[in-house]
Amino acid sequence: MPTTPKIPTAASADVALLLEGTYPFVRGGVSAWVHHLIQGFPEIRFAAVFLGSEPGAYKGIRYELPPNLVHLEVHYLYDRSRAKPREETRVDPHAFADMRAMHEGFAAPGGCPAHVLAANADHLLAGRLGEGQFQGSREAWDMITAYYRDHAPDSSFLDYFWTIRSMHDPVWALARIARGLIPARCYHSVSTGYAGFLGALLSQARKRPFVLTEHGLYTKERKIDLLQSAWIEGGGEAPGGEAPGSEAPGGGTPGAKPAGGSLGAEGPEGSYIRRLWIRFFEALGKSAYAAADPVISLYQGIRQQQIQDGAAADRAISIPNGIRLERFQPLRSRQAIPPKPIFTLIGRVVPIKDIKTFLRAMRSVRARVPRAEGWIVGPGDEDPAYFAECQALAEALGLSDTVRFLGFRDVNEVLPQTAVLVLSSISEALPLTLLEGFAAGVPAVSTDVGSCRQLIQGKEEDAEDKAIGAAGRVVGIGDPAALAEAIAGLYQDQEEWSRARAAAMTRVERYYTERLMLDRYAEIYGKALA
Repeated sequence: MPTTPKIPTAASADVALLLEGTYPFVRGGVSAWVHHLIQGFPEIRFAAVFLGSEPGAYKGIRYELPPNLVHLEVHYLYDRSRAKPREETRVDPHAFADMRAMHEGFAAPGGCPAHVLAANADHLLAGRLGEGQFQGSREAWDMITAYYRDHAPDSSFLDYFWTIRSMHDPVWALARIARGLIPARCYHSVSTGYAGFLGALLSQARKRPFVLTEHGLYTKERKIDLLQSAWIEGGGEAPGGEAPGSEAPGGGTPGAKPAGGSLGAEGPEGSYIRRLWIRFFEALGKSAYAAADPVISLYQGIRQQQIQDGAAADRAISIPNGIRLERFQPLRSRQAIPPKPIFTLIGRVVPIKDIKTFLRAMRSVRARVPRAEGWIVGPGDEDPAYFAECQALAEALGLSDTVRFLGFRDVNEVLPQTAVLVLSSISEALPLTLLEGFAAGVPAVSTDVGSCRQLIQGKEEDAEDKAIGAAGRVVGIGDPAALAEAIAGLYQDQEEWSRARAAAMTRVERYYTERLMLDRYAEIYGKALA
C-alpha cells in the first residue's frame, strides 16, 4: 500500500467530501466506508478535504486513492505556523454584537440559537470576524475578561484565555478553507463537528446542496471525551484525537494545548470551561443540522437523537451500512466446524473500545474453555499509553499465553480462524466489523451499544428480521463476567452457535449489503447534482 502517493488536484469536482481525522490518513471504520463510497460511484468526480489537528499527527496516506478522487486538500486546524500576527485593530460593531450573542448562547443552558450561529458564519465568510480583530481589539479583550470575571473567576485566567483561543483558531481556519476550496456541485460531510461546520459554511456561501452523514453521534462522543478528560483539570490535549463514528468508526478530531491549572466551579457537566467546550461542539452540530439536507444516520436510534438535537424530522433519514458480500462469503468454506476456541476483537486499541473489559473477560473464558485464545486485531499506536496499559493488564491477569495483540491484519486471514467476534465497546454506531464477520459466517457477542442489538437480534419493528433469529448474544457495557459468560456459553453450545452463524449470514445478506446502501446514496447524489 503506497504511503506517499501523488496528491491529486483539480479545478472543480462533483462532490466534495469533508472528512475530519479520517480518510485517507486513518485506516478502517469511517475511512473504509468513505473509500468504498468513492469506489461505488466511478462516474462521480470526488474531492476530499481532510481536516487534521496538526502536522506530524498522521503517518501518511493509508489507501490507494481511487482514480475518481480528483482532488485532495489537507488542512491542519491547529497549525501554529500559520498563526496570524497579533494586530491592533477595531472590530465591526454589528459582527461583534453577533459574536457576543453567540458566546452568551454558549453560556446558556439551551445553547446558541441556530440563527445566531448562521449570522456569525456569515461574518466569518465575509472576513468581518477575523483573527486580527479578535486577538488585537480592545473590544474582544474586554469581552473575554468580562466573561472570565462573570463565569470562571476561580479559574486560572491563562486556562480561560487559551480555551477561548483554542475554540476560535479552528473556526478561523475553517473560514479560510471555505473561501479557498475549489468549486463543487455538492458538499458531503461524514460527521458534524469541524467537518460539519465547514459544510454549513460552504452551503451558506456557495448556495450548493450539503449532505450530512453521521456514523455515530459526534457531539455525544465529544461530550463523553470531555467529561472524562483530565486535561481540563490540569493541562494536556484539548478535544481531539479520535474522530467518532470514528467511529470512528474512525478518526481524529483536532486538538489544542491549553495551559494547565485549576478550573472553575464544578456544575452538572463539570467546570465552566468543560461546559463551554461541550456547548461549543453542540453549536457546531446544530449548525450542520440546520444547513444539511438530508441528515443521514445509520439507524433509527441515531436519527431520533439527531432530531432531538435540532435536525428537522422531515430531512432526517436512515441508511444502514453495507458491505461487499462477495469479498467475505468465500471465507465461510475456510472456517473449521466446530471452530477452534479463538475469540477475536477487531478494533483500534483505544479506551472507547474498552479493551480492558475484554481482557478481564478472557481470564474467565480461559477458565471455562480449554485452549481458549483472545485475539485483538487493530492498531495500538493511536493511544500508546492505553495500549501499554492493556498490555500490562494482560500480563497482570496472567494472560500472556492467552491473549495476542496482533496489530493490523487482513480480516480475510483472521475471520476464518475466529469462532466468535467480540465487541466490548462503550460506544459504537453500526460497526462494519460485525457485518463482515456475519458475512464470513462468524457470530458475535457485543455490548449493547449503537445498533449492535439490532444487528444481532433483528430490528424490533421488523417481524421478518426478528424471525431470522439471534446472530449471537448481547451484554451490558463494562461487565466482564457477563461478557465471559456470553462468549463461553455461545461457543460451548454448538447448536446455538450454528443457529447464530446461520442467522448472521441471512441477516447481512438480506439487509446490509453495499449494493443496498449505494442505491440509496445514488438517489441522494442524483438529486444533489441535478
